[in-house]
Amino acid sequence: MGQFELTPEQQQMRALAREVSEEFRDRSTTWETSGEFPWQNMSRLAETGLLGASVPEQYGGGGGTWLDAALILEEIGRCCYVTAMAALGELGVQTRVIAAYGSESVRERHLPEVARGEAICAICITEPDTGSDLKAMRTTARDDGDHVIVSGHKTLISRADVAAVFVVFCKIKGASGADEVGAVVVGRDTPGLSVGQTFQTLGGDTLHEVSFDECRVPADHVLARDDGLRRMLSMFNGQRCLNASVSLGIAQGAQDLAVDQAKNRRQGGRPIGEHQGLGWLLADNEVAIEAARLLIWRATAKAGQGFPERHEASMAKLFANEMALRVTDTALQVFGGHGWTKEMPVERYLRWARYGPLGGGTPQIQRNGIARHLLRA
Repeated sequence: MGQFELTPEQQQMRALAREVSEEFRDRSTTWETSGEFPWQNMSRLAETGLLGASVPEQYGGGGGTWLDAALILEEIGRCCYVTAMAALGELGVQTRVIAAYGSESVRERHLPEVARGEAICAICITEPDTGSDLKAMRTTARDDGDHVIVSGHKTLISRADVAAVFVVFCKIKGASGADEVGAVVVGRDTPGLSVGQTFQTLGGDTLHEVSFDECRVPADHVLARDDGLRRMLSMFNGQRCLNASVSLGIAQGAQDLAVDQAKNRRQGGRPIGEHQGLGWLLADNEVAIEAARLLIWRATAKAGQGFPERHEASMAKLFANEMALRVTDTALQVFGGHGWTKEMPVERYLRWARYGPLGGGTPQIQRNGIARHLLRA
């Protein structure tokens, strides 16, 4: 890919996302400590049109690209992890998979609500005994006339406590009669759906168990049946890129704090940033942040309105996730002993960064995929 530049519209959108996200900075502690969903921040994102950027224009959204979503999430992640995780589904996979594979009735019902900030979408993949292994999933959707019956149990589901819409990955019979990987949209008010145990994360958001006990939904709520595995795996590539974007924002936020501290904290009669050892650390971090940004921009820009390629998405996620852990650790070190205290905001960035390698596939999974790509070439 040659020289890459954002369009004037993207530059304007990025500036707006930065301005709005700064409003979230002081409130981030509130959302972390309370465990509450950041409705106030989500409403603000909806008011500005940022939350609906990934919704097609005919359903009231901005019709944006994956790159647009990545730009927005980086800015939110720079200021408030809880809000970034809340907006991730609206800007990313849940919205995109409904827009790409949903029936017209499903799109007309749910996508305008997403654009207005009235409906939160939760994606249900992980299961207690099988993790995120799609082929080993035990949740099923069986045909029942003009409906399907969804049964199973999911765990570690983000936003389940407030979600109006659940995109449920499951096994469903394809045209051949064999079980295929698919996905079904299940509304919160569907009889048999229940949200169970809540898990408080290090980042301040919450995860939940969700059960589907013979949930009966219209057949046109099936998002993927035949060729579902390929479709769903391509969807994961988008999730990987946006996960990486949140990690990038977290790293940038920590770097900003560290640079400011290096300019203002004095030791030995001069700013600590003038000491070569520390200056080099900040320089290395800056190079890594820019490299991650370009990997993410390349993967998402090439995808356009489609789904990113696996190889490029994996490289972006792997590098950004591990980079964020290094950068946030260095940032805390710049603050010395005070960095380890709750009174300093830098400590939260270190906690926030830990999510990235866990969601959307571990670093080991990304390395496996990258290696397979190289060896097959």
